[in-house]
Amino acid sequence: MADMSPIKTPMPSQEPNVRNKNFDEVALGYTYDMAVSEAKRCLNCKNKPCVSQCPVAVNIPAFIERVANEDMEGAYEILNQSTSLPAVCGRVCPQENQCEGKCIRAIKGESVGIGRLERFVADWHREHSTQKPVKPASNGHKVAVIGAGPSGLTCAGDLAKLGYEVTIYEALHVAGGVLSYGIPEFRLPKAIVNHEIEGLKALGVDIQCNTVIGKTLTVDELFEMGYEAMFIGSGAGLPRFMGIPGESLKGVYSANEYLTRINLMKAYQEGSSTPILRASKVAVVGGGNVAMDAARCAKRMGAEEVYIVYRRGMQELPARHEEVEHAIEEGIIFKTLCNPIEVLGDENGFVSGLKCVEMELGEPDESGRRRPVVKENSEFVLDAEVMIMSIGTSPNPLIRSTTPGLEANRHGCLVVRDESGLTSRDNVYAGGDAVTGAATVILAMGAGKKAAAAIHEQLSGK
Repeated sequence: MADMSPIKTPMPSQEPNVRNKNFDEVALGYTYDMAVSEAKRCLNCKNKPCVSQCPVAVNIPAFIERVANEDMEGAYEILNQSTSLPAVCGRVCPQENQCEGKCIRAIKGESVGIGRLERFVADWHREHSTQKPVKPASNGHKVAVIGAGPSGLTCAGDLAKLGYEVTIYEALHVAGGVLSYGIPEFRLPKAIVNHEIEGLKALGVDIQCNTVIGKTLTVDELFEMGYEAMFIGSGAGLPRFMGIPGESLKGVYSANEYLTRINLMKAYQEGSSTPILRASKVAVVGGGNVAMDAARCAKRMGAEEVYIVYRRGMQELPARHEEVEHAIEEGIIFKTLCNPIEVLGDENGFVSGLKCVEMELGEPDESGRRRPVVKENSEFVLDAEVMIMSIGTSPNPLIRSTTPGLEANRHGCLVVRDESGLTSRDNVYAGGDAVTGAATVILAMGAGKKAAAAIHEQLSGK
């Protein structure tokens, strides 16, 4: 009999005024008893609407049923059939818009805490299981994967489980992509990412870091090395700026650079050799998850006042509700319905303020959201010493510019023929942010999974 409590089991977390001064994980995770109790809220629906909204098609009711029956290893085995990164998905996947958004329990209360249970099961396995992944027998086929982010890791993991000899080529000095350089330690501890990657290596996945495809090697040279198919999961790491006066001043960062210095290069640690400008007042322009990450990092780096500057209202913020709530709890100040028009500087070339205008919402644009328009005579100056630009990213053009016949759209994203990810080049697949532009980790994983299935069908004839 299901537990019909309308409220999901709360997630323990650090107190806001404690966590905003450290980089330890905010959410502390369920205890064993909490996980079992929450799992018993699942109705094990016949039609499984939650599964239909999962980009990697996890059998959600089945793994939750195992948790309710206190078979944690069995629950992990079910997760492992669909996802190579369960501990990651349980932490950063936007469940509220996907699996939990379709949960029947949400009709008359709160959904089952699917993401929290996935995190618990993955963490339990990591802490208690003595089983190690076993490399399958080789099927004799070689596949190259470009990019060790979520889409590339997923594609590589799925192919390795089928016996393919897979090599990932990663431009940075560590694997993980956005999981390593973009998402802060307090949301996704790097030890978790490293553990998941080590699991893929145990399956036989070879990861070659410091290899920039398009410069160190080209796509055509990889084919000459004996690879029969290729997956491009190189992400979207090229930051966008607004093109307003003053963006070249000292103290203006892209969110990518700011987060990379903190997350990948450990600028928050005492004695770090990574330079980063510490300021008492920081403005972050944008309203997505990356903007929340940058603002919350700035607070932890010692800023007294951190502003989110966003041209629409609070209701239109694209960031996850949980991330917005955490930011508010931690003291981040939201300056919504305003937009910067100039970055002001002092005599030494450093940022001294942000000239902004107030906005109001007009008619809906092509996306369906109401278009922000400038209020007349509404200019004001926001006091800030650092500005972090978080208005989106696009794919780096290096791979497409060095690969003849590889088509891209006007935004620089690779064009694919269908949902398998096959590009305009035969035997070359692509997925994740390299195709969609900046999106979520789980959508990138879903694309990697579909591409792996298509590559297997092509090379095996099955």
